Amino acid sequence: MSNLERLLRYTVIRTPSDDGADTVPSSKVQFDLAKVLEQEMKDLGLTDVELDDKCYLYGKLPATPGYEDHTRLGFIAHMDTVSDYCDHEIKPMVTENYDGGDLPLGDSGNVLSVSMFPHLKGLKGRTLVTSDGTTILGADDKAGIAEILTMVERLINENIPHGPLSIAFTPDEEIGLGAHNFDVDKFGAKYAYTLDGDTEGEIQYENFNAAKAVFEITGVSVHPGSSKNTMINASLVGMEINSLLPGCETPRGTEDYEGFYHLDGFTGDVANATASYIIRDHNATAFEARKNTLRLIEKDLNEKWGAGTVKLTITDQYRNMAEIIEGCMQLIENAKTAAEKVGIEPLVRPIRGGTDGATLSFMGLPCPNLGTGGHAYHGPLEHITVEGMDLATAMALEIVKINTI
Repeated sequence: MSNLERLLRYTVIRTPSDDGADTVPSSKVQFDLAKVLEQEMKDLGLTDVELDDKCYLYGKLPATPGYEDHTRLGFIAHMDTVSDYCDHEIKPMVTENYDGGDLPLGDSGNVLSVSMFPHLKGLKGRTLVTSDGTTILGADDKAGIAEILTMVERLINENIPHGPLSIAFTPDEEIGLGAHNFDVDKFGAKYAYTLDGDTEGEIQYENFNAAKAVFEITGVSVHPGSSKNTMINASLVGMEINSLLPGCETPRGTEDYEGFYHLDGFTGDVANATASYIIRDHNATAFEARKNTLRLIEKDLNEKWGAGTVKLTITDQYRNMAEIIEGCMQLIENAKTAAEKVGIEPLVRPIRGGTDGATLSFMGLPCPNLGTGGHAYHGPLEHITVEGMDLATAMALEIVKINTI
């Protein structure tokens, strides 16, 4: 089965995770894909295939005879998608010999435009896969799943010598919980790669340090006609909080290694308001400084408006996996060599986000991330090329070969 066949098979199975749920997995529909993959893994000849009650799917490919003593390597992708643009049937569109120009997506009114995505010119002549413009495609991360299983199939069918391999597919990555119930001991690998990035050739081992910060604001509500020196408008205090943060340090104003504060939710009235932020920075010292800035704002505004007006809760989410990967940089060098062997320029760059691999690395499984060939994830303009997927598979295959030397 080809990467394209697999992708088309998987993407029509809707698997949105649910950020508001308190179950694992967060949505039962993730089992719909997991069961399909479970059978496919068995049909390919993987051993120890197990789908647990939390929707984590594991399997192993035994080493070629004589290669059993090689380091066990793992490959991981996630089964869930974002819930945005995923509320009805997904209809993939395949455009062969794409002309590199603007592409209308079905009858949706959405257009994949070169002005928005200049890289489209470089995809001319490829086979482009999109949705019909009314949903996500779901290549994040069903492309990664397809590429891993296509790699496994090639190893078997082409009798390519290899050491022992572990494969796993996880739920709930899109809501930041994909690695929380991962069984590292059961997986059994010493090192692994997630296939969950963008452009083919992408190699990532630096991600944000991340935290969530919530300001709960309690105001004093009195009649506005007689509120002189009495009213404390909670919504205005919330606006004041945001005004005390550097205006240029938002997602729109930052790139590469630059961190940010992101106001991702605000609700309120005179009596009560809530301002929710996410805080991101690659540098651990700068990350702590950002959290301390928020604590200082809480302190100063309580001194200004009265004790208890502002309550701040900071919750750490994940850390920069570079702390771990810097001790096993052969994983990055091997990936760079693999990219070059298949004719791709290695793109070593930081993740402006997180990945299952970050949490897994701190759980004892060093796990950098590789590109899958996709673009514009999490929206109806998501797209990927078959050629990009095939190159990602070839790169993973070369990593296995290098690990077998």
